Order: sequence, then structure tokens, then C-alpha cells
Amino acid sequence: MAWPPPFRSWDLLWSLLGGAAFLADLGADAWVAIRFWQAGRASWAGLVLGLAGLSSLTVQAFSWAWPRGDAPELRRGLPSGPAWLALHVLQLGYLYRCLHALKVGFNVCRMKVATETERAYAIFLSHDISLLRLFETFLESAPQLTLMLYIILYTNKVEIFQVLGICTSFFCIAWTLLDYHQTLRSFLQEKDKLDFLSSVLYFLWNFLLVCPRILSLAVFAVLFPSYIFLHFLGVWSVMFLWVSLQGTDFMENTCEWAYRAVVAVILYFCWFNVAAGKTFHRSCIYHTFILLDSIILSVSWLWHNTPLSRDSYMIHALIAALPCYLLGILLRVIYYNFFHPTVQNVSPNIYDEVDTEGTVSDRTIGLQIVVDHWISSSVMRHVNHRTYKLSQNFFVDTLQGKRPPQNGTLGDVYL
Repeated sequence: MAWPPPFRSWDLLWSLLGGAAFLADLGADAWVAIRFWQAGRASWAGLVLGLAGLSSLTVQAFSWAWPRGDAPELRRGLPSGPAWLALHVLQLGYLYRCLHALKVGFNVCRMKVATETERAYAIFLSHDISLLRLFETFLESAPQLTLMLYIILYTNKVEIFQVLGICTSFFCIAWTLLDYHQTLRSFLQEKDKLDFLSSVLYFLWNFLLVCPRILSLAVFAVLFPSYIFLHFLGVWSVMFLWVSLQGTDFMENTCEWAYRAVVAVILYFCWFNVAAGKTFHRSCIYHTFILLDSIILSVSWLWHNTPLSRDSYMIHALIAALPCYLLGILLRVIYYNFFHPTVQNVSPNIYDEVDTEGTVSDRTIGLQIVVDHWISSSVMRHVNHRTYKLSQNFFVDTLQGKRPPQNGTLGDVYL
């Protein structure tokens, strides 16, 4: 089976929806900020715009920097250096990426027989957009969702449109994680893709883990609005140190700290694997830490608000939060033990594909062999090395002598 996989009309539609969501998000931020300003809540309006601005600056910085390390053929169709910089200074770089990906994807879809190089380039562009969308979600959407919940709790007023907006935001966060995971899996053979039931479970356990976390942050912000930033700074510092100790090498230059800083923000809200090695113990440590932290935040709110009215919706929400989180953990265990594509295709004695062993150099050498075997040199240059590096942390295993070839191992990886 050849790589790259076909670029379908569905992939083009997904790119179109991503660009439309970006524009809709900009409009929604502006509308919410104006409403807060008109209501005399200048601080809330400033927070909305500040989160949107910080997220945009970060995403634009990554978008501008990445092509500098790409091969010349991967920069075709992009503006020259000064023009590329100007687009990002004007905060239009990500939007330009979306439009450029749509143009390339449309040309590929309308071809009767698209070349491997054209398909690979379209997929390359979509991978960068998926990763930037993930950054944007946790730098803007997740903090703004926490802010919206805080406002509802603070004012003790809730409107239907607010409930719908919050549910939509939770859905988008979990969907972005699923989309990112599917992007990483594009480096595996077709038989190792997530099926419908596996995708549903993956979406659900992420959704159930994110909801209680953001709720606990919102109730703590209501109780101690002056200390929520200190809480974020403390937990973020711990996560940044943890990521740094794992030795990531995503950026391949002195800006690696920026990537680690963004990952620490993601870890403030949910689990995100960034380094090769066995993930079971790291995941247990992380979820135990986040669960205890969320319980402390929630109990603090309950302690300072007793006695509580029995008809308070917050009581029901907080009571449901812990079972919700534990159910998310349970679904994650069920997913990796029974519905994970690797488990469905191999015997139970095989390791989970997210747990990798061997040194980075071992994997690199082994992967190069697979690259030479599966992919022509012209197509290989169009592989997105950024998402591929991240995929190694989940899917690559070099212990070929200890187990037969299977999904998620070197023998089954395209690149």
C-alpha cells in the first residue's frame, strides 16, 4: 500500500470548516468583548481580547517560524520572507495557511489522478493547520471557556445561548484532540486507523476529563479571583519543568522553550504526551496530580459556600464532576485495552503502541530504513517532520526482535 493516502473531498471540506471556524471565532470574540464593554464590564472585555490576542500572537509566531526549517519545495506558493513576516505581524498568517491549503487541496481533488507529490503536499499543509488549531484551542478556547463559566457563576445568571456556547466549546476541545490524534495516525497503514467506535470512545474520554477540570477552575476563580492566576502560574511551572525534563526536540533550535511553554498550557487542562518512552507511569502521575488539584479547588468552593441551597445547580454540577472524571479514566482504560486499533489487531500480550522503548537514535535509524522502503525520495521530502516527530512518541517501537510486526511498530509505519 503506497503513501501518501488519498486526499479526499472530505479532507477538503474539513479544511474549509477549519478556516470558517477561525473566522467565526474572531467574530465571536469581538462580539462578546463589545457586549461586555457595553455592560460596563471593561475588565471582562479586556480578558476576552487579551486571551484572543495572546493566542493569536503565539500561533502566528509558530506559523511564521516553521517554514524557515522546511525544504524549498515545501514553501512553494508562500510569500517571500518580508511578505510572509508582514502577514504574521498583521495576524493573518494562519488564515493565509488555511486559504493556501484549500487551494492546494481543491486542485488535488479535481485532478483525475493526483501525483503522490501533490497529495503529500496537501497532507503536509493540513498537518500544520491541525497542530496550529490545537495550540489555538488551548491557548484561547479553553481559558475563555473557563472565563465564561466564571461569569455565569459570578452573576448567578445563565442564558440558553450561554449553555449552548459552553457545550459547543467543550465539544470543540474534545474534537480538536481527536483530530490531532487522527493526524498523527496518518503515518500508519490504513488498517491501523481509528474506526467509528474507537473514535467515539476517544472523543468521550477526552470530553469527560476536560469538563470537570475546567469546572473546578471556574469555581475556584469565583471564590478567589485574585489567586487563579497564581494557581495557573504554579501548575504551569510544574508542567513546564516536567516537559523540559522529558527532553523534547520539536523545534530543533533555541526556541524549543516556546513549544514547551505551550505544551505546559495544554497540560494545565488535559493530558498531552510529548516524549518517547512508556507513557503509563507518566499518565498515572499526571492524572493523579490533576485529580487532586481539581478536588482541592472544588472543595475550597464548597467549604466557603456552606450552607448551600439544595436547588443550587452548582451542587449537582460539582457532585457529578468527580464521577465524570473517573468515568473518563475508565473509558480511557477500556479504549486502550479493548478498542485501540493495535489491540484489535494483535494478541493481548503485545505492548500498547503509546508505550515505546529504545533510544531516539535507535528509532531514527530504524525509521530511515522504513522511509527508504516505503516512500520515494520526492514524496519523502513532503512529509511533515513536525507531526511525524510527535507521532513517533505514540506509534514507533524498535523492539522488532521481541515481537512480530504489527500496527504501531516499525514494520507498520509509513514514515
